[in-house]
Amino acid sequence: RCRLSARTLSPVTVFSNTTPLFAFSALRRLDVIQRIFGKLFVAESVVEECAVGGLINVPDLKSFPWIQIVPSPSAPDPRFFALDAGERDTLTVALERKANLVLIDERLGRNLAEYYGLAVVGTLGILLKAKQSGLIPAFVPEVRRLQDFGFWYQEKLVQRLAELAGENTLW
Repeated sequence: RCRLSARTLSPVTVFSNTTPLFAFSALRRLDVIQRIFGKLFVAESVVEECAVGGLINVPDLKSFPWIQIVPSPSAPDPRFFALDAGERDTLTVALERKANLVLIDERLGRNLAEYYGLAVVGTLGILLKAKQSGLIPAFVPEVRRLQDFGFWYQEKLVQRLAELAGENTLW
């Protein structure tokens, strides 16, 4: 698993899958991703998934100068057949471009990314770094807001990360 550190935050190639973008859009804090990582690379299929809409409105990703849209592969990578289009294309282009980090929450996608040598961090890891960097005042309330939107996280993981943030999950 990737731990975000000052070293991690040097110029790196970071790709994001859909879920972290939905999560930070739900919180109305896409700026947190930009402030932590700077430039972000996103596969075209992820942009399309985000544009579908629904309960959470993701702003037009093409309108952010810090997000670079990368064409999706012309053919699906058979190594990632079990993943949806956004996850599959994110991992494929991240490997092609020798990414340093992939933002992804889904377990199977994370496992495959790590298997093929990609470092990963999920929404909760980004929130923890945001708290540690002073970008958000508290970790647990933001996690609870995401849960109110329907995001699901293992409570043991939330508790462990809350402890690292110096917080208690009971409130």
